[in-house]
Amino acid sequence: PGSGKTLLARSLPSLLPPMTNEEALEVTKVYSVSGLLPANTPLIKRRPFRSPHYTISNAGLVGGGQWPRPGEISLSHRGVLFLDELPEFGHSVLEVLRQPLEDRIITISRAQGSVTFPANFMLVGAMNPCPCGYYGDPFKQCTCSPSLVARYQKRVSGPFIDRVDIFVEVPHIDYEKLADDRLGEESEKVQARVEAARSIQRQRFKGTSLACNAEMTPTEVRESCKTEESAQ
Repeated sequence: PGSGKTLLARSLPSLLPPMTNEEALEVTKVYSVSGLLPANTPLIKRRPFRSPHYTISNAGLVGGGQWPRPGEISLSHRGVLFLDELPEFGHSVLEVLRQPLEDRIITISRAQGSVTFPANFMLVGAMNPCPCGYYGDPFKQCTCSPSLVARYQKRVSGPFIDRVDIFVEVPHIDYEKLADDRLGEESEKVQARVEAARSIQRQRFKGTSLACNAEMTPTEVRESCKTEESAQ
């Protein structure tokens, strides 16, 4: 607790490259059909950041209703979907995310027909290592039993975890480091590196529907990521 997980997630959109015109139009359409497009904003140019509470329903997350409306995964299209306190989300809520994470779209079927919404988002989750939050903390003793820690961590299923690419431990920060006058790397420099990497990927996928490495299928991986014989 208090190590900066939420701040890190909220800073992500500022590190991502600006949306292209096509991406901005996609996002604007989603917000328009949701009735969430501000009257003075004809075109949304900033990447979305959505952070639903863990009490959200399945329909609130993926979309639904008698006349289907986009859920949080579509409202975070081309942006960031942040799920804080990940184990506190209902099991069915997390499991319903598995298919959209694979397909990057969500189809909602009703008796009147089916509606497909885009859902190409960056998923960021944050969780404490145990209910009290201090399992493994070097400064404060954990009050949870081993069985309680195990049950807590198992609330997030293996198949869901398999869809997460990067895991980062955010340790407790002591006061000396927190009060240090030295500044970290400027966000503009980090964003420039991200933009340079995205530029290479845009060139790589020119003429295709792909925008970045994360969207590659095994076929594209075999074509674009051939390992040299020495690396094999």
